[in-house]
Amino acid sequence: MKNKVVKVLALGLLLLPGITKAQNNNVINIETRTITAKIAPTMWGVFFEDINMGADGGIYAELVKNRSFEFFRPLMGWTVSGEKVKEGDLLILNRTPVHTANPRFLRATVRNTVAGEAGLRNEGFRGIGIKQGLRYDFSVYYRQQQPGIRLHVQLLNANGKVIGDTILTPSQQDTAWHKEAVSFHATETEAKASLQLWLEGNGTIDLDMISLFPEDTWKRRPGGMRADMIQQLADMKPGFIRFPGGCIVEGFDLSQRYQWKKTIGPVEERQLIINRWNFEFAHRPTPDYFQTFGLGFFEYFQLAEDIGAEPLPILNCGMACQFNSAELVPLDELDPYIQDALDLIEFANGDTTSTWGKVRAHMGHPAPFQLKLLGIGNENWGPQYVERLQRFTKAIRERYPDIRLVNSSGTDPEGERFDYLNKALRDMHADIIDEHYYRPPQWFLQNARRYDNYPRNGSKVFAGEYAAQSDKTVSIHNKNNWLTALSEAAFMTGLERNAAVVNMASYAPLFAHADGWQWTPDLIWVDNLRSYGTPNYYVQQLFSLNKGTAVVPVHMHNDVIAGLDSLYATAALDEKSHELIIKLVNVSDKEQGYTVQLDAKPAVRARLTVLQHDDVNTVNSFEQPGRVSPKEMEMSIPGKRFPLQLAPRSLSVLRVRL
Repeated sequence: MKNKVVKVLALGLLLLPGITKAQNNNVINIETRTITAKIAPTMWGVFFEDINMGADGGIYAELVKNRSFEFFRPLMGWTVSGEKVKEGDLLILNRTPVHTANPRFLRATVRNTVAGEAGLRNEGFRGIGIKQGLRYDFSVYYRQQQPGIRLHVQLLNANGKVIGDTILTPSQQDTAWHKEAVSFHATETEAKASLQLWLEGNGTIDLDMISLFPEDTWKRRPGGMRADMIQQLADMKPGFIRFPGGCIVEGFDLSQRYQWKKTIGPVEERQLIINRWNFEFAHRPTPDYFQTFGLGFFEYFQLAEDIGAEPLPILNCGMACQFNSAELVPLDELDPYIQDALDLIEFANGDTTSTWGKVRAHMGHPAPFQLKLLGIGNENWGPQYVERLQRFTKAIRERYPDIRLVNSSGTDPEGERFDYLNKALRDMHADIIDEHYYRPPQWFLQNARRYDNYPRNGSKVFAGEYAAQSDKTVSIHNKNNWLTALSEAAFMTGLERNAAVVNMASYAPLFAHADGWQWTPDLIWVDNLRSYGTPNYYVQQLFSLNKGTAVVPVHMHNDVIAGLDSLYATAALDEKSHELIIKLVNVSDKEQGYTVQLDAKPAVRARLTVLQHDDVNTVNSFEQPGRVSPKEMEMSIPGKRFPLQLAPRSLSVLRVRL
């Protein structure tokens, strides 16, 4: 702790008056009395997609993989255990069409067995993360064809040692389906545990929805989300959360598209589908990647409410991924897709007497979710998108005129595809246009003025997916290094400066599992027990926590500061706290000296936060999660004009009370 304090103070001394280096003639002028734009509460948010094991094996805290035997290979994730298991003793049965959402189950027959002679082991999602002393809640659906079996439930560490166990004795003897649960505590911490089930006795039993959850889920909700991952989001205080993606909205073809109605209601009745990232990248095959939808649209809305973010659901517009099958719904068959959008708004906002509002209430949330934003299509393009979008827009605006619609501008921030869509959407008076950019760091530095000349009125911009690529897009060698984060910070000053145009922005993708990722870079990395924020995460967090409510002009040499002297800057007022918030990004490898000139009297003390590292190639890690992380201190302000030294390769946020 002492070393950390010394480092913080040393960094802060660069900005203290009286001991700074000689100033050059670069004066940063900030006009606090002139507001150029209001900053939307949704300015900085997060984008969630079930990629990189983001949901199953990620924020959805279920620890059993393929719990209902619905994967393409029904026993994927499971291994038969014990010498007394004979052929035909363990069978997968299918009850389609009686139960199309969850048709498969396991039928187990044993004959005078004891624990250790017949059973199944589940490997979890790249192992099961177990914490010493924590309670684990096991549950199962069962029916007894021939009573006489009880279940021994064990957690095994990586060496096969039992580190937690209990026994479940089915209490119902009839042939109807029942759910029972039992809890026990772990005796060790283990990142790569497995779940072992032994069948003891003599009889036949059907098993389905075999489940294991830790007690320490987010808000301690049974069957809920992984708390440390959600806390990382809550710590950002995002203005919105976009869900469920991303390309999984579209699907490889329309049969694999995301259908929100299949993700609500009782968990055991939600229909699993393959995840489109299961087979997308040959360099990262993930044949066990499916979507169980234990994390569905109700849970997404609930999560947004928990962390104080506006929900932004994205719906399929009748088009599959154009990089894959490019399958389309004919225009005369589009009505069911449009009805899904109308029904979703009713599900989120309708009163409890409405058809879908009643469903929400039955799930435990009678109050509306206050949905204000809705995306139509993900990364779609071309005239076929526009003609489908026109029909969605007409129907939604007639029924729900207050809902603001987010529309796609395609895959790239320039080129023929973008130019066509940008014009077509503006001609349609689109509410919000979603722009995406996965580009090298240099692109972000060069485009900090991208929105300076965009029209101030009309359609607004959502910087919906962006991340600087240290190698190249879709490369396994991309890193979340300080160079990528610093370039994003520089670009984000341009987004904030143009808040009259840009109302929303979010980095993508959000999460990645260290043992199960398909795409990099990513904002937050996790394994089965730990999580850490990248340098990019801390850039996003600093902008979000220091958003302000109104943009004010900041100039040097009578120009906006977007690359002048390797400096990027923006300034905003927080009208509630009466503070001026100055964000400064020095991308130079040298310390830079400036003079700040205000037109209002500042308080004598200010709060300074600096994110900095000399090595642009450095990254955070599980072992060193705070290698690049914010350092905070107080500093003195002598008056309206004061000197300022900026550390090399740094993002500095200065909050000054006026």
